[in-house]
Amino acid sequence: MASAEATPKKKYVQTFGRKKTSVAVAMVKQGRGLIKVNGCPVELVEPELLRYKVFEPVLLLGSERFSQVDIRVRVKGGGSTAQIYAIRQAIAKGIVAYYQKFVDEAAKNEIKEILLAYDRSLLVADPRRCEPKKFGGPGARARYQKSYR
Repeated sequence: MASAEATPKKKYVQTFGRKKTSVAVAMVKQGRGLIKVNGCPVELVEPELLRYKVFEPVLLLGSERFSQVDIRVRVKGGGSTAQIYAIRQAIAKGIVAYYQKFVDEAAKNEIKEILLAYDRSLLVADPRRCEPKKFGGPGARARYQKSYR
């Protein structure tokens, strides 16, 4: 019983990012600078055109802030673009939460200001959702064409 209490607790935080119907959960823990998405390195994220979107938090804050943490991201649902945006939000929120919990408040505020100055969607989820279809038309707002003859 005493040996279980003597082992040091791992420092980690869990955060999530959302975009439309996709949800990404990031686990940020003490480590050596690994970032993995669904078990694959972040350098192999598809689509290739949006790969820089995932790297934005790292490029903005500098790789030295990420050098002492490992980030593992699980992402589900939505399309490929929505998943990319959910991943970048989860990474950004994760690093802010980690610095708040295990480093210091001043460093956390500095990181938060940098991210918010660049793009608010890195830390704040977009509330827009798809509007449901109604009867009397092919979509949410469009109506079927009216004919008099």
